[in-house]
Amino acid sequence: MSGKRYTEEFKIEAVRQVTDRGHSVGEVAGRLGITTHSLYAWIKKFGSKDRASLEHDEAQRELQRLKAELKRVEEERDILKKAATYFAKESG
Repeated sequence: MSGKRYTEEFKIEAVRQVTDRGHSVGEVAGRLGITTHSLYAWIKKFGSKDRASLEHDEAQRELQRLKAELKRVEEERDILKKAATYFAKESG
């Protein structure tokens, strides 16, 4: 057992290659370097969800990512505002 961890997005994409694109489990597992046992478990976990549910999950993850990016950009903006104020006082 390698103990390798895969992201949920990776697992869902692997499942889609089997369920949506019609590739065999063995082919997908071999190409991705995972066991067929793992892929069958992922299919059992993620394959039963309908398309709308998977898209909703993806949208939620994207929303979380965008919120984190927005927070980072706002912090950078605040730092730059403070720097601009500081330099304006120094030169004025």
